[in-house]
Amino acid sequence: MSRTDRLMRLMDALRRLPAPVTAARLAQESGVSRRQLYRDIATLRAGGALIDGEAGLGYTLTEDPALPPQSFSRLEIEALRLAVEALGGIGDPDLTLAGQNALARIVATLPERQARQAHHAILRSFAQPPRRAAPQVDLAALRDACWEERAVRIVYRDLADRESRRVIWPLGLSYGERALMLLAHCRLRMDFRIFHVDRIEALEPLAESFRPRRVALVRDYVRIRRREHAEAAGEAAAGALNEA
Repeated sequence: MSRTDRLMRLMDALRRLPAPVTAARLAQESGVSRRQLYRDIATLRAGGALIDGEAGLGYTLTEDPALPPQSFSRLEIEALRLAVEALGGIGDPDLTLAGQNALARIVATLPERQARQAHHAILRSFAQPPRRAAPQVDLAALRDACWEERAVRIVYRDLADRESRRVIWPLGLSYGERALMLLAHCRLRMDFRIFHVDRIEALEPLAESFRPRRVALVRDYVRIRRREHAEAAGEAAAGALNEA
């Protein structure tokens, strides 16, 4: 891990965890020894971060120079916290942690009164996570392929238990109640396809890039679906008239 990534992870932990945070917990979160942690705390302080506390007592981040001041209404603060809590029942662990870190950064920039409101929000999410099959492939690699607009080779087993091997252009992921779905342009069928991510048995990122075609492809897909919905609605209306 690079020094910059290590310090960023330490700052995220200081923002996210209830203060004061022990050196042992911070070392665990940062993936370093306690000796290295003390050096990293000193580095952050030298960079302008106001971190109160010391070894044996715990640390509290009281001023973060990396983040500008912000202000939100009480309801906006509640909405942000509720959304991040609900994320735990929708996304994978990496996505959930990313949401928690983002919220911690936001709270760290709030005035003291609003920060207290964020820590003592009245809205909570206790919704049960959906019973969704766990992916067999690395979701981080799949997300990276979507972001970087790079092709991937997959081994896929469809709902009829037929296996296929194909190269696809991944366009986007959608979190449903029962399954995580992937919208892609299949280079085998040369058409849009929606895959159940839990039925992808193997995934290999490729060097092939389809940038900058993603936005146009998604626009084409939306246009096709809208036309299909309009045609279906027209047929249903015509059927209703004939019955009348």
